[in-house]
Amino acid sequence: MKILVLNGSPKGKNSITLQTVLYLQKVYPEHDFTVLNVGQRIKAYEKDFSEANKALEDAELILFAYPVYTFIAPYQMHRFIELIKENGVDLKGKFTTQITTSKHFYDVTAHKFIEENCHDLGLKYIRGLSADMDDLQEKKGQIEAESFFQQLLFSIKNDIYICASPGVYKEKREIYKPILENTSKESGFDVVLLTNCSDDDTNLRNMIEDFKSTLPYKAREVNLRKTIIHGGCLGCLSCSVTGKCVYKDGFDDFLRNEIQKANAIIYAFTISDHYTHSSLKLYDDRQFCNGHRAVTEGMTVGYLISGDYMAEANLQTILEARCEVGGNYLAGVATNEKNTSKSIQNLSQSICYSLKNKCTRPKNFYGVGGTKIFRDLIYLMRGIMKADHKFYKEHGIYDFPQKRKARILMMYIIGFLMNLPSVQKKMKGQMNEFIIAPYQKVIEDAKPKKEYQIQSK
Repeated sequence: MKILVLNGSPKGKNSITLQTVLYLQKVYPEHDFTVLNVGQRIKAYEKDFSEANKALEDAELILFAYPVYTFIAPYQMHRFIELIKENGVDLKGKFTTQITTSKHFYDVTAHKFIEENCHDLGLKYIRGLSADMDDLQEKKGQIEAESFFQQLLFSIKNDIYICASPGVYKEKREIYKPILENTSKESGFDVVLLTNCSDDDTNLRNMIEDFKSTLPYKAREVNLRKTIIHGGCLGCLSCSVTGKCVYKDGFDDFLRNEIQKANAIIYAFTISDHYTHSSLKLYDDRQFCNGHRAVTEGMTVGYLISGDYMAEANLQTILEARCEVGGNYLAGVATNEKNTSKSIQNLSQSICYSLKNKCTRPKNFYGVGGTKIFRDLIYLMRGIMKADHKFYKEHGIYDFPQKRKARILMMYIIGFLMNLPSVQKKMKGQMNEFIIAPYQKVIEDAKPKKEYQIQSK
């Protein structure tokens, strides 16, 4: 596959983000990577865009690679996107994705900025990789980068991508009718479909039935409207020690035995009042019997949504952030806004791929920020929230920076040396090379994948 890398870093070949791309190039040598240092050469492209134009037209996959600067991409990447539009480059139907490195401060808005511009250009956008600046130096980060690329290949092979907003919404949506039928089911994975579908909600019911028939595994349905829940969370904190709720309706046992033991959870609902029927919020709030413990971390999550999802920016944020803080792998969101059957098939395929490959991705700003807030809260309130405190200790969530004494000492030493005029003179113009040296060692040691095959089923 011909992959065009648009390196938006002004540092060019010394970009930390680019090192992740070079690592993937080393691991997957069967693919043709071409790098344009658009961040470093933006002035040249303003004068003559012909080289970039041809590279864009020849590419099968366009990969935006850049560090996050001030909530979105660097100015140079922003300007390059303007040049693409000004020059009228036809990119419709090509696949695209992105890789960023940052400390996860508003990487979410940077990714959304690129995604929206990709939709403007008619590109088929596939969710990107948001890595920490140091991730590539760790084995976990290398595995996550490989996992991202493998799923990228899977998505391209199966034509799975995030659709742009239809733009104009019908006042009364047409009734969607299921079109697929699959009676044979594989075993091995437990998928629970949690819904609040009412008896007269034909659209959502048909989406659910179509999803069930498309998914190769049996999905057991749990309807919250038919589940006994005596009332909403009272905020009494009685569960903070024992994990048991003051209500005697058995909800905590139901949650742990019927829902959280599954391999994947699919939420199915119809949008109303900018969320959905209150029965799902009742369920959400009562999950506080788990406190702030990410007890479903690693579980695959997906959504079936009837309604104008692309018009609900806050709802989109809520769903993504919930998965990020919980450590869940968001396999996708299927809606009935545009090409419903294709959207459902995409979700089904993504869930299967995630389950078979145990997919994970590094947390973005939502996940990192939310986890740190809870980490500090539980540490301060550990005398009350004993169950949370025990969980956080056992799972290494108390990752306070003051514990990294060796790293802190090294930063002091480097800072001291950098203040010496002799060192400043010697290091002049070489700081970027010094910074990326550890990443280059990782790339040198990387081994090509000899026989990688995409699991599509």
